[in-house]
Amino acid sequence: MAKKDKEQDVLAAELKTANVEGVEKTSRREQVESEADSLSIEQIKSASLTQNAGDFDWDGNKKGFGNYSKAEREKLEALYEGTLSSVTKGEIVTGKVVLINNKDVVLNIGFKSDGLVSLSEFRDTPDLKVGDDVDVFVESQEDSNGQLILSRKRAKTQRSWETINKALENDEIINGFVKSRTKGGLIVDIQGVEAFLPGSQIDIKPIRDYDVYVGKTMEFKVVKINHEFKNVVVSHKVLIEDDLENQKIDIISKLEKGQVLEGTVKNITAFGVFIDLGGVDGLLHITDISWGRIDHPEEVLKLDQKINVVVLDFDDDKKRIALGLKQLQAHPWESLATEIQVGSKVKGKIVTVADYGAFLEIIPGVEGLIHVSEMSWSQHLRNPQEFMKVGDEVEAVVLTLDREERKMSLGVKQLTPDPWVGVADKYPVGSKHKATVKNMTNFGVFVELEDGIDGLVHISDLSWSKKINHPHEFTKVGETLEVVVLEVDAENRKLSLGHKQLEENPWDTFETIFTLDSVHQGTIIKMADKGAIVALPYGVEGFAPTKHLVKEDGKSLGAEDTSEFLVIEFNKDSKRILVSHSRIWEEEKAQERAVERDTKKKEAGAQAKAVKKVKESVERTTLGDLDVLAALKEQMENDKKK
Repeated sequence: MAKKDKEQDVLAAELKTANVEGVEKTSRREQVESEADSLSIEQIKSASLTQNAGDFDWDGNKKGFGNYSKAEREKLEALYEGTLSSVTKGEIVTGKVVLINNKDVVLNIGFKSDGLVSLSEFRDTPDLKVGDDVDVFVESQEDSNGQLILSRKRAKTQRSWETINKALENDEIINGFVKSRTKGGLIVDIQGVEAFLPGSQIDIKPIRDYDVYVGKTMEFKVVKINHEFKNVVVSHKVLIEDDLENQKIDIISKLEKGQVLEGTVKNITAFGVFIDLGGVDGLLHITDISWGRIDHPEEVLKLDQKINVVVLDFDDDKKRIALGLKQLQAHPWESLATEIQVGSKVKGKIVTVADYGAFLEIIPGVEGLIHVSEMSWSQHLRNPQEFMKVGDEVEAVVLTLDREERKMSLGVKQLTPDPWVGVADKYPVGSKHKATVKNMTNFGVFVELEDGIDGLVHISDLSWSKKINHPHEFTKVGETLEVVVLEVDAENRKLSLGHKQLEENPWDTFETIFTLDSVHQGTIIKMADKGAIVALPYGVEGFAPTKHLVKEDGKSLGAEDTSEFLVIEFNKDSKRILVSHSRIWEEEKAQERAVERDTKKKEAGAQAKAVKKVKESVERTTLGDLDVLAALKEQMENDKKK
């Protein structure tokens, strides 16, 4: 406590002395200013010189002060120049740390004054101590406070740019610290200069996660410098490529078919996998990955996975290398159980469905074909997808087996009895049944009587009376159709069926109704190219040619018109009826003309008889009567001409 009081007393005394001196200085300054007001400029100058001359000790030289010989002066000047160095703004110099405080680092660079560098510029050197040498950049020889200003950061940057440019010119390798990730790549710190590392230049293989490189120190090559914008682009990939090129030459020189190599999965596509063999890429096709069927290579392999592969083939330049993985394992056919023979039952999974059948995988790599014809006892063509789909667990019977060719055919229908055995007894000719329409063609309808028993109803056997152009006009797939068995061919597995035969042939009756020249009322239901289809009574359809559709007024009948039609042709065998509307009115007019001709003929006969009678009586008439008779004769002749 006493020590503190003593320090306070000393401080107070110093402040008092300073105040007194300040007051005295102020008083003297005021006195000189007051005196100066009463003196001229010349008097002031003279007084000043007199005062200085009075204060100066003119005998000082006699006492030996400042009295140097030429040699001594040169020696002292040399010593002085050796202790100070001249510096230039923008120059990089080396300084020695003389002091470190909480804000700055004081450096001695041999100049007339020490320089300051912000302590923040030494964050990367936490072990900095007094006496260390540091390269700095001279920013200013003297600021407003007369202080020498230095920068370590700018010195580092300038030296770094020199190093970077030298690395680009000489194709040298430099180290850099990966600071952060940015769009399209990484930011690398190279001795204080930020450079850009594109994602494509990180590695020879595609990089999926850039973040794994952040915080690492790596080697790079400078590939581009933009001096205008101070941009630097570096690459790590070129270093790998240089190493791999040497490995690639070595690998290719030793490459042989059948050679087993270790590789890394570089890329996976739908058609195969690219394997990195140490600088050389090879293709492992999807068909060479596994003996079993796979939909995509990802089912078996993963990116960056290391695997052994065998060289299957390569081109002359050894640029395209075909690799195999399944070839390193024994073929599954060699391990197929000997108990499996023709007639054996096997189980498996459907792996592929095609238009012609399906493949059943018994064990991985061993497949058998189930042809579509072996899926069902049915004979008409079907889509295999109606029976099976990929992934189905199926049991089948071995139909053929060739272990050397590694082929096997299978059947599913053989697991059930053949329905065609005894079909003639079950479906005799003339028997009636109900069937399901399964398929239609231009010539008929395929129906199923039971599973495996199919038959054909020809288009001509669908209806007695209707003219059917296509079966879909009569029925639809999935509908039930009553049929009668017309013919059985068990050997060729064919059934001929009919539908119209369920009823008596109405054309026997129609023959007595639609006789030639008979007239019936009909309606045009459809216009055709050469005429019209006419709906006649009893559900019968007839055909009227175009020229037979003309009406009496010269116009023609059209669709949905109803009128009378004359039967001009009837054919029971071909079920054809030709009708005409024009014939009706044409025949009526012909009859009228015939009646008119008969009437005129009778009138002409009567007149002829009258003339003959007159002629017979001419001889008995007088001359006066002759004039009358002549007039009468002329009148009769004129009437005859008319």
